[in-house]
Amino acid sequence: MSEISHVENGSAAFDLKKKLDELPIELRLRAVDRLRITRLRHMSSPMSRILLLLALIGPGVLVMVADNDAGGVITYAQTGSIFGIGFFIPLLVLMIPVAYLVQSMTVRLAAVTKRGHAEMIWRRYGSFWGSFSLIDLLIANSLTLVTEFIGITFGMSIFGIKPEVSVLIGIAFVSTIMLALRYHKWERVSLIIALFNMIFIPLLLFAHPDWSLVASTFLTWHINGGLTPIFIYVLLANLGTTIAPWMLFFQQSSEVDKGTVPEDIGAGKRDTFIGACIMSAVAISIIVLTGTLVFGGAKPVTGDIYNIGYILNMISARAGMLPVKLFALGMIDAGLISAIALTASTSWAVGEAFQWPKSINLPFLQGRKFYVPGLISMLIAAGIVLIPNVPLGFLNITVQVVASIFMPAALLFLLLLANDKGIMGKYVNKAWENAAIIGIMLVLVTMSSLYGLSIVFPNVL
Repeated sequence: MSEISHVENGSAAFDLKKKLDELPIELRLRAVDRLRITRLRHMSSPMSRILLLLALIGPGVLVMVADNDAGGVITYAQTGSIFGIGFFIPLLVLMIPVAYLVQSMTVRLAAVTKRGHAEMIWRRYGSFWGSFSLIDLLIANSLTLVTEFIGITFGMSIFGIKPEVSVLIGIAFVSTIMLALRYHKWERVSLIIALFNMIFIPLLLFAHPDWSLVASTFLTWHINGGLTPIFIYVLLANLGTTIAPWMLFFQQSSEVDKGTVPEDIGAGKRDTFIGACIMSAVAISIIVLTGTLVFGGAKPVTGDIYNIGYILNMISARAGMLPVKLFALGMIDAGLISAIALTASTSWAVGEAFQWPKSINLPFLQGRKFYVPGLISMLIAAGIVLIPNVPLGFLNITVQVVASIFMPAALLFLLLLANDKGIMGKYVNKAWENAAIIGIMLVLVTMSSLYGLSIVFPNVL
């Protein structure tokens, strides 16, 4: 509570502290965080401005970096291995404004309503649609958590750690972060973990890619192999790992727990844009890496086209074991930071839906209803990974496809909320934002339909 003394002096400070002490603990800690930011806003030194900028960074970077989860890392590696350097590099640059637009709407919703995404859907559209959106989220989150533990166990296996041990390490790490830290420290520690996601960028030094070929992709958008069912499948997977339902719920709830207010909307958007750029840079680096070292190599046996083990063996054969070990560390980090985000997302959504306590500022005993749903989903996902003979590579990319199929429904609720003048007032969407979101929804529905058509009529494409 030392920050309080910097806000007021004398009896005023005592009264403020007394009022804060009367608040529930989750609101008290959130108020202290807001007082810290208010204090920085009223200071004019260069250092205070830097500290304010750092203090306002958080949910946007976290949601975007966590989106480059272990499943996403494997998907990008599979994409480069199957299609090389081509269509998907400019696509991922294009996804920067797409992801930014979608997620920046959650910043406005959080700042204006002070409510999480699940809570807003239940309040505005009733229990039927609230249940629909919650079930949608819980299925997607549980499946995505499976991919995080795929990445964690496989990454640790490179260092000789058995899957059972890897799973226990992952569970213990995520549980400790979730239960031992209150929101401010949880966010700061999560950001530090997220920084290690950028380990994939310097891996390009081992690949020695043809940068002229990389640059030419923006002019040609060439699809190696043409428009095939597998291309549509991988395209859906890339879309699903770039924008996913859990991201909407996570960022809006995280902004609420952080205490974001309308004055912070600009900073929240900058935070989100920085995160989107990091997300794209990491994704492109992985595709260039595997597109250079794996694509066009020895033809894999049936089923190995999705196998991350095959991909890393090819990297090892062409560049040595050091990049493989760094890649493995990146996968472990990606799995851990995303498991943290997904577990929190599940807990926030369930807490909001059932009007339970819903803040990471809560101690475990007081907020056990909040923490338990996320922890249970994590335990189930970890158990699935340990089932013998599960096709983990194929499962991973399928999860990303499922996320892209679920996304249009999630975007529809987002669009409705962001245009609701009753709750948003002057902060409703602009016409171009609505047009862009509808366009994104149409692309996702079209690609999902084409994929379904290719399953039913395999010779159509």
